[in-house]
Amino acid sequence: MANIKSQIKRNRQNEKRRIQNRVYRGTARKAVRNTLVAIETGEPEDARSKAMAALKALDKAAAKGVIHKNNAARRKSRLMKQLNSME
Repeated sequence: MANIKSQIKRNRQNEKRRIQNRVYRGTARKAVRNTLVAIETGEPEDARSKAMAALKALDKAAAKGVIHKNNAARRKSRLMKQLNSME
């Protein structure tokens, strides 16, 4: 445990940010997973709508700095590639 006042505050801030980052990262992961499941079931309408939600979640995570923008771009690219190969 930190003894320095500024470090105690910094630890509190880090914990708050960690929890908030987990929300954005988890939302993006869940959206991608839902899209992949929809692609496997073979429903193009459902898969496309879920893909759009996943793209939005990835963009939001990248904008917040939770994941790197290139990481988000790579995941989006792979997701759209799978979606297009299904259709």
